[in-house]
Amino acid sequence: MKKWYIVPVKTFFCKICAAIFSCTVYRFLRVVGWKRSTVYANLHHVSNALLCVKGEGGQQLQNPKAFYCELLCHLVRHVGELLFCFGFFKRLPAALSAYPCRVAGWNFDIAEGSADVLEKMRDGGIFLTAHYGNYEAIGPWLCCLGIPLKASYIPVKPAWLNRILEGRIRAVDGYRYSVDARTPREFLRLLDEGKLFCLLADQDSRIPSATDGIFLGKPVCNNPLPEFLLKYRPETPVFVCWMEEREKVTKVLHAVEIRRESVMDSFNDWLGERIAENPTLWYGFTHRRFMSKAPERYE
Repeated sequence: MKKWYIVPVKTFFCKICAAIFSCTVYRFLRVVGWKRSTVYANLHHVSNALLCVKGEGGQQLQNPKAFYCELLCHLVRHVGELLFCFGFFKRLPAALSAYPCRVAGWNFDIAEGSADVLEKMRDGGIFLTAHYGNYEAIGPWLCCLGIPLKASYIPVKPAWLNRILEGRIRAVDGYRYSVDARTPREFLRLLDEGKLFCLLADQDSRIPSATDGIFLGKPVCNNPLPEFLLKYRPETPVFVCWMEEREKVTKVLHAVEIRRESVMDSFNDWLGERIAENPTLWYGFTHRRFMSKAPERYE
């Protein structure tokens, strides 16, 4: 009886703290206009490509102010879950057959057709993802499934905050999946060890070796790392994952394998489809995503 009593109370307390945090931070960010000009510049830059979207996604683009507020609402809610409810994602079952399941009042499921892909991911490969939805929660979920994840992150400052992120957030049962790999040799070593190397690939690359591409109908500079890795490890499979949320209480993990040829073109097409489904879930709108090809947008 004691255990039955403590667990629901702790779960309720965590969710209440996350809700209070999200509401408070949302109001503050909206008042100060955090990243508003960047969001408007990005939205205006790609609006022609996105306005053809039908349904809810297309309607969201009609009112930039409402778009900005909804994007902030999603963002602070996911940050609140990261800070107060992240432990729920670290208690998920390891067996794919155990899904759907219910943990901490949330329903967790594996999307149709994704189980075979997740099984293949246990043997390692390249995993590309984006700042879309609650992308941080994908990491502990994959680790719970026994997938040998190693995610590339740039250390944040101050150092104590980075230690918290690596030791408490980006770790499951003592296994730290965050890695600061700085040279191509380190990336290749992770692949040779059978790790699933994760890279957030939806950022504007501003290094000389960046490759040209098209994203949301606009020229962009792609991260050259995936194609570099495939040049030296051509048989490496490439995967993308995202987490779908249904009515905020059901979390569905999607996983697909994409073509190794023109991998960044395939990734950009995949991400464009996700943004078309719900543009306010892509937090890349808060980044200067098109800086290299259209710097005048941010002046």
